[in-house]
Amino acid sequence: MYGDQATVRKILTELGDTWAVVGLSANRARAAHGVADVLRRFGKRVVPVHPKAETVHGEPGYPSLEAIPFHVDVVDVFVNSHLAGPVADQAVAIDAQAVWFQLGVIDEAAYDRTRAAGLSMVMDRCPAIELPMLR
Repeated sequence: MYGDQATVRKILTELGDTWAVVGLSANRARAAHGVADVLRRFGKRVVPVHPKAETVHGEPGYPSLEAIPFHVDVVDVFVNSHLAGPVADQAVAIDAQAVWFQLGVIDEAAYDRTRAAGLSMVMDRCPAIELPMLR
């Protein structure tokens, strides 16, 4: 497992409430949509990042992390593992505080790079599972 429980807790409770969800579109059948619902119920602002830049849950979408015109605290990644590393690098570039790779999203080199850059990082876990367990 990548990211101990203390890191999970820190990301979910201390690092801020603006989450960019990379891979989130208006497609309600996708896992990202359900996770975004849970994040919102727990008080997080969820910013969709998807090439289509669709509005989701009333929040305007953006085609990339760099296009977001305000600070993002956490970057939650719902893309295939082979695409996740560049997203983590972009999260470092926009000065996010943490990166969260969803269940099944694994890139050990990106994990190491992101942590070396000073960001908190969790990989192969889901905040929608972890949040309810914190209470």
